[in-house]
Amino acid sequence: MPSKISSVPFTRLSRSHITRQNLVRSTPSAIALTSQRTFSHSSRPTIIPSVRLSQNIASIRNMSNWPKVTAENPLGLDDPSLLIQRGLIDGKWVGTESGETFEVNDPASGKVIGTCPDQTVSDTKNAIDAAHKAFSTYKTTSPAQRQAYLAELHRLYMANINDITRLIVWENGKSWNDALAEANYAGSFFSWFAAEALRTNGETIPCSVPGTRNITIKQPIGVVALLVPWNFPAAMIARKLGPALAVGCTSVVKVPSETPFTTLAIVELARRAGVPDGVINVITTDKHLQDVGKELCTNPLVHKVSFTGSTRVGKLLAEQCSGTLKKMSLELGGNAPLIVFDDADLPTAVAGTIASKFRGSGQTCVCANRIYVQDGIYDKFAQALAEKVGQFKVGPGFDEGVTHGPLIHQRQADKVEEHVQDAVSKGAKILVGGKRGKGTEYIPTVLADVPDSCLIATEETFGPVAALFRFKTEEEVIARANNSEVGLAGYFFSEDVDRVFRVSEALETGMVGANTGMISQAVIPFGGIKESGYGKEGGHQGTEEYMITKLVAIGSRIKQ
Repeated sequence: MPSKISSVPFTRLSRSHITRQNLVRSTPSAIALTSQRTFSHSSRPTIIPSVRLSQNIASIRNMSNWPKVTAENPLGLDDPSLLIQRGLIDGKWVGTESGETFEVNDPASGKVIGTCPDQTVSDTKNAIDAAHKAFSTYKTTSPAQRQAYLAELHRLYMANINDITRLIVWENGKSWNDALAEANYAGSFFSWFAAEALRTNGETIPCSVPGTRNITIKQPIGVVALLVPWNFPAAMIARKLGPALAVGCTSVVKVPSETPFTTLAIVELARRAGVPDGVINVITTDKHLQDVGKELCTNPLVHKVSFTGSTRVGKLLAEQCSGTLKKMSLELGGNAPLIVFDDADLPTAVAGTIASKFRGSGQTCVCANRIYVQDGIYDKFAQALAEKVGQFKVGPGFDEGVTHGPLIHQRQADKVEEHVQDAVSKGAKILVGGKRGKGTEYIPTVLADVPDSCLIATEETFGPVAALFRFKTEEEVIARANNSEVGLAGYFFSEDVDRVFRVSEALETGMVGANTGMISQAVIPFGGIKESGYGKEGGHQGTEEYMITKLVAIGSRIKQ
């Protein structure tokens, strides 16, 4: 039975004009769809005749960003059945015994766009049991079969990428271009891990004992708990679920209460791709968040926990997992330094800083938080950056020309405002921005002459504020950049080849971007050091995180 959809007034949608789409680069499979499926929540998918969309980029640009909203289709999806307001346990879309729900809001308007069941520890135990039961058979599927599931999921995902993008804008608030870029990025993980399913190789190891042969085999670790954040509703579940499916693990996904719908739609597409019941289970919760998290970390049937979020929560989860010595992947907070040396190419440095700092309105763990600029280029860089940032347009993500949407909620906007006011009170100058917009909007900001004593120097802002610090020498800036308890990502810009290697090796971070502000890819090992966590996501290293390596030592028959 399809989940009931709340009737919500959408006054902001009843406009007389239809805006145009500024389309970011997309893959060909996002443009041309070869087939389409229909699906009832109470049945498995059936293939219907192919419906081919236009392959002409120009015609796609004529599509409206604003979805066509109706009472029956309140988010204006091409496939309304992808709006799912239930949890998933053992292949069934379910609520919770109490009937309690929580609301999901559009950050741009504050209006309710739907609800989800406020599921409990009891529901979580049922989901874990279902995953444990499914593991007994899913672990025996062939790599080729798991590759086929992921390849079909990737195909269906790209066929529905506009709906995924709409869901991201609705519940996260990103601009259309930003959301579409994330949707394409997320899709790349399904493609990558489909291939990784065929690369779970063991090895043969020479033995010093005559007549004995050593081999290793790779096996899935078991039931995994996937705790995903709100800032990348599509990419984070793709980065965690992809390797789990590829190697034969089953999972319980805990979605964020702010952005559950994107994950639920992706999981629905996985079901349509043929992934068996019980392999993926989803818990939606708000009020019971801490209790659900504790159950996932302490239940002995769960063998791994993957979490993306704050360092504070990551430490708490690690403590809870210690009782059963669960394997963990923790991608935690960052306070990323970005360094611009005098010998940097100015346009490259400005473009790279914007890419790193302002993606997702600054709400990413790898955003540049402390921007160190050398004296000789400081004034030119500050002026050029402020000029570019001043051209940004903030507003609802579906509006034409909007480059940056609102922040996720009021608490985040309050924190950004606190950081800016603190910096200004200690001598920083506002070059552009420095004020709030409507609702949870914060105008993209550039601060100059920021002192090391301000909050931005030691705390992750998680907002659209570029704080510029001066420095004189390479040795000085390396020491200041490394003066942090966290170490997720770092960036620098220089045309000196020797310096590129020297600084890359000196920065105490898990990832470094040299002359680029964009480091995230499906093929790389994403992760940090120090209190930014441990474990990797993406690349072949991300596949290894979901497997165990088992030694098999084979002896020979003893000759009489």
